[in-house]
Amino acid sequence: MSFRSFGMLALALVVAHAAHSQEKPEVPTEDYVKAQYTKYEYRIPMRDGVRLFTSVYVPKDQSHPWPFMVDRTPYSVAPYGEDQYKKELGPSDEFEKAGYIFVYQDVRGRYMSEGKFIEMDPHIDDKKSKTDVDDSSDMSDTVDWLLAHVPNNNGKVGIWGISYPGFYTSASIIDSNPAIKAASPQAPMTNLFEGDDAYHGGAFMLAANFGFYTFFKPFAEPSTGAQTPRERFNMGTPNSYEFYLKATPTSLLDTRDLKGSNPLFSDQLNHTIFDSYWKARDLSQHMRNVHCAVMTVGGWYDAEDLSGPWRTWHAIEKANPGTPNTIVEGPWVHGGWARSDGASLGDIAFNAKTSEFFRKEIQFPFFEYYLKGKGEAPPEAYMFETGTNVWRKYPSWPPAGAQPKMLYFHADGKLSFEAPSGNGGKDYDEYVSDPTHPVPFVPYVTDTVPQRYMVEDQRFASTRQDVLVYETDPLTEDVTIAGPITPKLKIASSGTDSDFDVKLIDVYPNDYPDPEGTSSGNKRILGAPPLHMGGYQELLRGEPMRAKFRNSWEKPEALTPGKVTDLEFEMPDLDHTFRKGHRIMVQVQSSWFPLTDRNPQTFTDIPHAKPEDFKKATEQVYHSPTEASGVQVMVLPQP
Repeated sequence: MSFRSFGMLALALVVAHAAHSQEKPEVPTEDYVKAQYTKYEYRIPMRDGVRLFTSVYVPKDQSHPWPFMVDRTPYSVAPYGEDQYKKELGPSDEFEKAGYIFVYQDVRGRYMSEGKFIEMDPHIDDKKSKTDVDDSSDMSDTVDWLLAHVPNNNGKVGIWGISYPGFYTSASIIDSNPAIKAASPQAPMTNLFEGDDAYHGGAFMLAANFGFYTFFKPFAEPSTGAQTPRERFNMGTPNSYEFYLKATPTSLLDTRDLKGSNPLFSDQLNHTIFDSYWKARDLSQHMRNVHCAVMTVGGWYDAEDLSGPWRTWHAIEKANPGTPNTIVEGPWVHGGWARSDGASLGDIAFNAKTSEFFRKEIQFPFFEYYLKGKGEAPPEAYMFETGTNVWRKYPSWPPAGAQPKMLYFHADGKLSFEAPSGNGGKDYDEYVSDPTHPVPFVPYVTDTVPQRYMVEDQRFASTRQDVLVYETDPLTEDVTIAGPITPKLKIASSGTDSDFDVKLIDVYPNDYPDPEGTSSGNKRILGAPPLHMGGYQELLRGEPMRAKFRNSWEKPEALTPGKVTDLEFEMPDLDHTFRKGHRIMVQVQSSWFPLTDRNPQTFTDIPHAKPEDFKKATEQVYHSPTEASGVQVMVLPQP
């Protein structure tokens, strides 16, 4: 038996965990919650005297004790008032039916909680007094209070949260309270400068950050529960490409458009290197003394926090030997496992309701096992393998047997696992990057960052003169990659700084069958004809790398024009099979707009770069035997 085959779980074999839970009656969800739970509201005191607003939903069934499920959030525990109930409780419907004591808490300085809100409040390793507080101490104080004041609990606590609440989940288990038995940080913000929301490869995630911080702001009156309405900023155009292109310098977004009203956005925009601001907020450096079981969850297509789950999981693995530590990745957008069926994204179908499977067969059993002693522990890695569209269990990650192999660039746009032989011809390919006409990240007009861009058809980019394209011959057998993806380039530029955006792509055969003859999920342009999937260039991974950070995130260095330079960086992991008959493609470009901010291609302070600082640059990517470029992937042997 192959080492991989034991982990294959065909989704057609999914069975419901209904044996131990009562069926939910056909009534409005809020009425069901009211019928089964009693709501209480508390202001729980922390060790420094600050009180945190907390809603607690207790099962009316008091025949046996229940564990706690806690969600700490900066996004409000509304509705407020003991007669006002949430429509649903817990991470999914299974929890609500099975019975838990559900706890929701406004974190410091948000909505009804006292104190001062600090963006990704830095952890304090050595707490010397009661005034040394952080999210770990707040969670511990909350747990102690709940155990003492909420009757009929079984003394066990579980935590979960997605995105920012995922960060709070991770922060809460450092030096964890002994009563915390299970935690699931999901899409956790971990290091905003190195791959999460703010910066990727040193490039600012422009459109997503501006869009987020136009509504996420500090709140001045937390004691009243007053909320600033979530309003979309009026760009004056439906075309974000046009709007951001005119925002030169990008600091205008802060000073002109937001009028300096949001210091959170100012911090993200202006801390352009890995300085003390970011270092203090790198939670991966503090994930010690984690005494509970952890299941970190992420999505292969998470446009916000793609690297956070991996950094969190690796940090726990390294600093806490013996702690049960699981990583789960599925074909989801940011938080998609919680609110969708996970059957498709854009034009790409996964042939199964992957989110429903996760909620019923992975997430719910994890908490049931560690909080109620039911079922069994999960494996170390639970992965949805795209391409073949199957779930796989692995006892380690990357899987045993995965070997690093280079996909080498060759002349004439060839891509191969064989190294260049030097049979004559030019040693490099080149293109002219013009920052006044940057490469768009999607082929249609949009005023947001569409979640589907993570699997978008890249044919629009492969026809541009400022995008290099390397492609294999049609594959004669399946090729499965499982692990991190590492571009290793030899580059030269006529500029003193440039971005190099690398994209790994799955190219479908030209005669690829579409079961319905069309792609019904194509909503990209109103009135556009359906898209045939033959020849589709599916984006799998794409990341920018700002060349001035090639040696250090802290001390950027200018490029020497014309000098060949190494450029190596790591992209987040993937578990994907390129099917027989498909091709593997790699694209290289120097802008990806307005997903990332534009590099002026001069060594300068980019947020304050003036129009005259933006200059064309000739970019060269080498592929000779002595100066080979390519992308390293972890390849699994076929069963």
